[in-house]
Order: sequence, then C-alpha cells, then structure tokens
Amino acid sequence: MTIVGRITKDAVVNTLKDDRKVVNFSIAINESYKPKGRERVKVTTFCNCSYWLNQKMAEHLKKGTLVEAAGRIYVAPYVGKDGTAKASLNCHVNSLKIHAWPKEVDVIGTATQNAFANDTGSDDDPF
Repeated sequence: MTIVGRITKDAVVNTLKDDRKVVNFSIAINESYKPKGRERVKVTTFCNCSYWLNQKMAEHLKKGTLVEAAGRIYVAPYVGKDGTAKASLNCHVNSLKIHAWPKEVDVIGTATQNAFANDTGSDDDPF
C-alpha cells in the first residue's frame, strides 16, 4: 500500500542489538471531505514508518518533507498508561520517494528556494 504525506519530525537512525540499523520517521497524512450541506472536515492520520534498506536516507528525511512511502501497513494494538486499549498505524517501508523538500532557511535568515517551486504547501499541513 502507498501513503503520501509530510514528515512530522526529522528521521532518526536506530541501531538494534544485532547492529542492524533502521530509519524511523512518522508521516502525517492530510485529508478532507465535505459532508452534504455542512462545512469541510479536515482529518490528519499519523503513520509510524520503518525503513531498513538505506540508513543514509535519513539525511534527507527532514520535518516537512513531502514523501510517498510504499510498503506493508499494519495496526499495532497496545494498552495506554490509563489502561485503555489503543492502536498505532505503522508501515514497513519498501519504497520511498521524496516529492518536495521543506522550505529551508539559510544562515542569514532569508528563505531559500524550495526544491520544487510549484509546491507552496497546504493550509491543512500540521506543521
């Protein structure tokens, strides 16, 4: 399955006990719909992602980057601190494409050009 969204914070490379490395990041998937005769409803779904194929990819996965991730999506149930049943949406990513970079600010403080000048962002981005 494929998901498209913006990264919520910079990716982190974690090392497991057996010295394997995994890139962990989270994607915010923004959607909206308009029920008949009512105001538009905006919905954001968060998906925790694990990417095992190339740890160097973490250098490019910064907060606000628009990505397309394809892989195996699953729900992981758990019990919250308050004792209630909860779940997280997760994805073991097999393929990752970067569609747009976040706007960067240089040392002087002026905004630099976005890698994709046509991407102006969206009002429903959670950043």
